[in-house]
Amino acid sequence: MNKIVVLDADTVGDVSVFDPFKDFGQLTVYKTTHIHERIHHIADATIIITNKVLIDAYIIDNCKQLQLVCLTATGMNNVDLEYAASKGIIVKNVAGYSTESVAQHTFAMLLSLLHNIGYYNSYVQSTVYSQQSLFTHIGPGYWQLQGKTWGIIGMGTIGKRVAEIAQVFGCTVVYYSTSGKNNTQPYTQKSLQELLQISDIVSIHAPLNDTTKGLIGLAEFKQMKQHAYIINVGRGGIINENDLSEALQKQYLAGACLDVMQQEPLDINSPLLQNNEISHKIIITPHVAWISNEALATLMQKVYGNVKLFVEEGL
Repeated sequence: MNKIVVLDADTVGDVSVFDPFKDFGQLTVYKTTHIHERIHHIADATIIITNKVLIDAYIIDNCKQLQLVCLTATGMNNVDLEYAASKGIIVKNVAGYSTESVAQHTFAMLLSLLHNIGYYNSYVQSTVYSQQSLFTHIGPGYWQLQGKTWGIIGMGTIGKRVAEIAQVFGCTVVYYSTSGKNNTQPYTQKSLQELLQISDIVSIHAPLNDTTKGLIGLAEFKQMKQHAYIINVGRGGIINENDLSEALQKQYLAGACLDVMQQEPLDINSPLLQNNEISHKIIITPHVAWISNEALATLMQKVYGNVKLFVEEGL
């Protein structure tokens, strides 16, 4: 009988979503697994399911029964893929489950910040609006997306979906290929410098690798329009957060929306939290762009399918 261990069930919410995996063997579910708990939790499991727990050579060497690592995520940075393959361990991820969720969150963050929703809501909730005679309060205002240029860094599946939605809003879409190989899109390709200089909105949908790490720093922010916004729903290490804080303070750009950070959870001493001068210019959500109800349901269905394929066919 297969022994199946879930290492970080809390990353997908309700632990009951793993109940169907009892179809394949003995199931043990841990809400979280700290680095020093890995061997104890995995023990003699043949199948492990995890989102972000580090599965390195040390774990692979000390968990002799391990045959399958199933990830409840697309990224596989937490697994030593080469070493796992050398030991005959299969590693499976899930792709394409959160495209709509991430695209929707991209616009949710931007529109909230661009429209100053927090400001206007606070204005009403404070009862100031109730005490005035005028029917409206213009305040900081906002600009429309129609006629603006939306620059996309990373034109993969999610980048393409964001491009489609941006066009519905009336934006002109341009893109920068971080790999340099994506040259067949129905949008105008630009160099990174050109994209930053002409875009009113820049959204990042790229993976973190040697090419994209630290891609956007102070020099890049200086090239952006002062009224422009940057959105990162790719990976945190693509933007230098210290430089972003400085750029917002010096008004090199108007605002930023982040769902991913260099360190997660975000360091309490991060300048993005400690700099009060930029708090109204930035929206940060705790890596939730991927967690719509529908995306999580699709994710678990695909993980179930991955385990089923392994158990029934050894693939």
